[in-house]
Amino acid sequence: MADKIEHIGKKEIVWSYAGTAFMIGAGVILLPFILHKMPQETVGIWNIFQTITFLVLLLDFGFRPTFARNISYIFSGVKTLQKEGVAHASADSEVDYGLLKGTLMAMQRFYRYIALGVFGLLVTAGTAYLYYILRKYNGDHQDAMMAWILLIAINCYNLYTFYYDALLTGKGYIKRSQQINMIGQAVYIALAIGLIYAGFGLTAIVGSQLVSTVIRRVMMYRVFFTPELKARLAEAESNEPKEILSAITPNAIKIGLTQIGGFLVNKAAMLIAPVFVSLEMVACYGITVQVMDILARCATVFYQSYLPKLAQCRTENNINGLRRYYLLCTGSLLAVFVVGGIAWIFLGEWALNLIGSQTQFVPTTMLMVMLIISVLEHNHAVSAGFIMADNKIPFFIPSLVSGAATILLLWIFLGPLDMGLWGLILAPGFAQLAYQNWKWPSVVIKELWGK
Repeated sequence: MADKIEHIGKKEIVWSYAGTAFMIGAGVILLPFILHKMPQETVGIWNIFQTITFLVLLLDFGFRPTFARNISYIFSGVKTLQKEGVAHASADSEVDYGLLKGTLMAMQRFYRYIALGVFGLLVTAGTAYLYYILRKYNGDHQDAMMAWILLIAINCYNLYTFYYDALLTGKGYIKRSQQINMIGQAVYIALAIGLIYAGFGLTAIVGSQLVSTVIRRVMMYRVFFTPELKARLAEAESNEPKEILSAITPNAIKIGLTQIGGFLVNKAAMLIAPVFVSLEMVACYGITVQVMDILARCATVFYQSYLPKLAQCRTENNINGLRRYYLLCTGSLLAVFVVGGIAWIFLGEWALNLIGSQTQFVPTTMLMVMLIISVLEHNHAVSAGFIMADNKIPFFIPSLVSGAATILLLWIFLGPLDMGLWGLILAPGFAQLAYQNWKWPSVVIKELWGK
């Protein structure tokens, strides 16, 4: 049926890989210009900006993935949204457009207030933090401040329209979502390169991101809100948005706490590092983390593509389907990390030298340790996603504990022990290895195979 979740087959997976490859390729095209044209200190500021953007997106507090999952439930035919667990539906169940309309209203209302809150936070605390960091900065302060103003604008607009991503993901528009991202990325790269060569520095990168984001959001709206859907929504009597938010909020908050814990584990080092180490060291660590994130995105393409199907399998209690998807997701994760990691170890330094980069990756031994830590991190994240597809969030407290442990270890390793780069690398690795790396894969395997 046209109003059900879109079919996700080989073409959609191919588009997912194509989209990811294009975005990575586009990043590879832009990165040499940044590394070649910008001093190491400026690259360090850029890395800090990216970390702040990641932190801002956490302020949706877990509602985006929760909304996306519930949109999938609605298009699978459920008639009610539950605080925990999933209401079952048959394969031929009709979509409840009143429930969909109420959910859309709840999403719009929620993100309107979040965007206003983020604006106030960035203008006050964010600006104060930037002034503190710029005390060590020998580059163009005016360029950094203009880039910061644009960064505030892009983060607020991005959050205001953040639910568009949830709509496309929940409906299963994998191919169209990838096509839109490819167009947006192409605009970003072309505009950024031109502005970098025009001498706009950090402003070139952030300004190009703003233009790209607006284009992508406009296209997402047009893809989801078809004339047919608009007509059905206009005819439907909306469910009460407050009741929908009441059902969604408990697990959304748990996901939000989980994401905050994940941020503390994986990204807090980038914000803490400038207090203890030089901006040059921050740039070295930051550029390595960026490439690691790119590799992880490639490794989780299968998982991200099949998220709507995981929710559908849960509504239909399809254990065999969940088993098949779990093997596909974890198998592709390991394969991409092994192949990509080997290529990086042997060719990474050569590639940076080829483009005349002013910033280098961390040494090879450190890189190998970071690869192992990243594999374990994303493997347990995939397992957590399979648990979350059942609308259960048992991992929010362990995630917060891991985050707190990471902060403590970072302070010990960077402060009293003065471990430098090793401290940035090992602190999150030790915190995750203690529990989460092995706990959630074992829970999923036990559920699906009874072992």
